[in-house]
Amino acid sequence: MKPEQADLPSLRLIRDQAAWLAPARTWLLKQANARQRRRLLDLGCGFGVVSKELAKLSRGRVVALDHSLPALLAAPSTLRKAAPACADAATLPFADASFDLVFCQLALLWMPLEPMLAEVRRVVQPGGVLVAIEPDYGGMIEHPPELATAPLWIDALRRAGADPLVGRKLPGLLAGLGFEVQVELMSQLTAPARQRFDLLRGLPLTSYERKQVDALKRQAGKLDRPWQQVAHLPFMLVTARL
Repeated sequence: MKPEQADLPSLRLIRDQAAWLAPARTWLLKQANARQRRRLLDLGCGFGVVSKELAKLSRGRVVALDHSLPALLAAPSTLRKAAPACADAATLPFADASFDLVFCQLALLWMPLEPMLAEVRRVVQPGGVLVAIEPDYGGMIEHPPELATAPLWIDALRRAGADPLVGRKLPGLLAGLGFEVQVELMSQLTAPARQRFDLLRGLPLTSYERKQVDALKRQAGKLDRPWQQVAHLPFMLVTARL
């Protein structure tokens, strides 16, 4: 979920992101015993790409929530097996202890973190779990140095109303709410995806920054041998149980 002034990336880019994170997501959901859960909330679902996956995986009911009505209306096929809900994450329209699994991917950085997590704590049942996959742009590893984009990401995300350092903040905030928190990091480094420049280009950049991104994309495209470049964004793979 993003603030009103920021647009969602294209469905194609969101699908690419979801596919790239699929191994980590599958592992996390297995650890959370998602197949046996009966009430699931996909928080900040966007176009519902992962909502469809959750509906196939679980035997229970999946609610796909986002505050962007256009995104929900644009996703009739992905939301066919999930119940869409348009609402603000800081004031969830659900009764206490409504869900036994809440899932969130690349969405918490766009939300008011403390009130939103308090709401998650309210709607999670005893024995329930929050599963979250969220980035920390302050820990980006990039090589060669002339291809570094971390400062651009951090500035543009803040300009758009997001928190680029959300990953490092989540464990302490969740523990303070009474969750038992487990955090993993992605264990495999893969070749950098060229789509990262397209995602960055979709953020509110200055005209000079847009030129920088375009130049970096061209430069990166010339490095075609394996491991000539590294671009690793750390993701916090969070399992928080009540």
